[in-house]
Amino acid sequence: MKAIWTGAIGFGLVNIPVKLYSATQASELDLDMLDKKDHAHIRFHRVNEETGKEVTWQNIVKAYKYQGEYVVLDDKDFERANPKKSKVIEITDFVMEEEIDPIYYETPYYLEPERSGSRAYSLLHEALIKSEKAAVGSFVLRSREHLCILRPYDKAIVLNRIRFAEEIRDASELKLPATKPKAGELKMALSLVDQLTSSFNISKFKDTYSAELRKLIKAKATGKKTEFPKLKVTHRKTTDLMSQLKASLKRAS
Repeated sequence: MKAIWTGAIGFGLVNIPVKLYSATQASELDLDMLDKKDHAHIRFHRVNEETGKEVTWQNIVKAYKYQGEYVVLDDKDFERANPKKSKVIEITDFVMEEEIDPIYYETPYYLEPERSGSRAYSLLHEALIKSEKAAVGSFVLRSREHLCILRPYDKAIVLNRIRFAEEIRDASELKLPATKPKAGELKMALSLVDQLTSSFNISKFKDTYSAELRKLIKAKATGKKTEFPKLKVTHRKTTDLMSQLKASLKRAS
C-alpha cells in the first residue's frame, strides 16, 4: 500500500508520527470507454479553454476567483493557511461511537505508526479499547479540512472521515408520508423483522452483481447465447399490506 498522507496524531502533549493509507478498494469491474464505431480507446484531455491545446499536469495550477480576478495557490499556500492542521490530526474530544449518526460517516483509512511512534500508537490503541470511546479530531487532506474519528480495528487504528453538520441536507425538503401504520400491519411487520434477525456477519455479503457481470462478459466473448432473468419494475398502490406481509413471512420461514 502507498501512503496518501504523512503527519502525526496529536494526543494531548503526545505526538504520534503516522502514515495514512486507504482502507478500502473497489469491487466493481474496471470498464474502459470505447468509440462505438471502431472500439478505439476514449482518452480525456485537459484542454486550455482559450487555445484548445492540451495542458500537462505540471502546468496546471489551482486558483480561486476573488473579486473578478484569479488568485493562484500552490502547495505551500495550502500549508501556510494552517500548518498544524496540514500535518497533525489533532484529537479534541472522546465520545461514545454510538452517539455519531451513521449519516455522518464517509471514508475509512488505516493509520500506521512510524517506528519512533510505535509505543505511543499502542498506548492510544489500548486506551480506545479500554475506554470504549472514539477520538474526534480534524486535519487537512488534499487542500480540504476533514472532521474525523479514530477508533481501534483489530491491531490498527482506523481513521474515519465524517461529514460536518452543514454538509447534511435537511430531510424536511422530502415528501414523506404523514400516515401511521395500522396496528395489525405493524405487528406483522415486526414478526417479519424478528424472523429475519441474525447476528451481522459482513463476510456473507458478496458483490454478486460484479460476478454476474463477469459471467455475461465471458458469455459474450465466447459467443454463447445465455438466458438472463428479466425484471420489470411496476409501480402500483399497496392495497393489501397484510396479505403481502403474510406471504413474506411464509417465504422467509
